Amino acid sequence: MTDALRPMAARPRLYEQVIDRLRAYVAEGGLRAGDRLPTERDLAARLGVSRASVKQAIVVLEVQGLVEARHGGGTYLMRDSLDTAVVEPVESLVARKKRLPDVLEAREALETKLAELAAERRTDADLAALRSALDTMARDIEAGGLGIEGDRLFHAAVTAAAHSALLAAFMREIDEPIAESRTESLRQPRRPGRSLAQHRAILDAIEAGRGRGAAAAMRRHVRAVAKVRLLEWEPDADSDSEEG
Repeated sequence: MTDALRPMAARPRLYEQVIDRLRAYVAEGGLRAGDRLPTERDLAARLGVSRASVKQAIVVLEVQGLVEARHGGGTYLMRDSLDTAVVEPVESLVARKKRLPDVLEAREALETKLAELAAERRTDADLAALRSALDTMARDIEAGGLGIEGDRLFHAAVTAAAHSALLAAFMREIDEPIAESRTESLRQPRRPGRSLAQHRAILDAIEAGRGRGAAAAMRRHVRAVAKVRLLEWEPDADSDSEEG
C-alpha cells in the first residue's frame, strides 16, 4: 500500500522561521546579553517578511525570557543566545495564553473580595505576615530577582487575613494557574517594582481598615497583572497571507 498520501508535515509559520533566522544571526554575530537587535522595520526588510511576522517572533522570544522589547527603545538580548531548547516550547505558550484570561478574571473576582474582608478582619499577626511578605519581595527585587516568592507570600497572607474558609478553598483550587499568572506578570520589564508598590497600597488600605479602598487597590493590581505580552500574541494568525 502506497504511503504517498501520508499526512504532510505542517509548514512552520513565518514567525517561527523568523525566530530561527534570529537565532542564527545572534550565534553567527557573537551577540551577548545586553546587545541590541536590529529594529523590527530593518528585520522585516532584510528577511523579506511583514513587520507583523517579526513582531510575532519578538513577542514569543520576550515571553520566553530571551529578549526585552523596550517601548520606543529597541529589542535587547537577555541571554547570550536565542537557544529555545532550554525554555518553554511554543505549544505550551499557546495553551497558557488560552487559559490566562479566565485565570485573571477569577483572580479579580476572588482577590478583591479577599482584600476587602482582610481590611475588616485582619489581626496584628495578619499584618505582620503581610509586612514580612513585602520585605521578602523587596529584598529579592533589590538583589536582581523578580520577587516571585514574596509575591506569593503576600497574596497568601491577604487570603489568610480575610478569615474566610470557603474563599480560601476556592483560592487553593486555582493555586497552580495563579502561580503561572504571577510568573507571567513579573517577567514583564520593570513589573516587579511596580507590583511591590501596588502591594504596599493594598497593605496600607488593609492596615487602615478601609475595606472598599483595599478592594479597589487589589482590583487595580490584578488588572495591571493582566497586562502581559503573551496576551498580545496571535499564534493562530496566518501571516503567510500578509507577505505578498
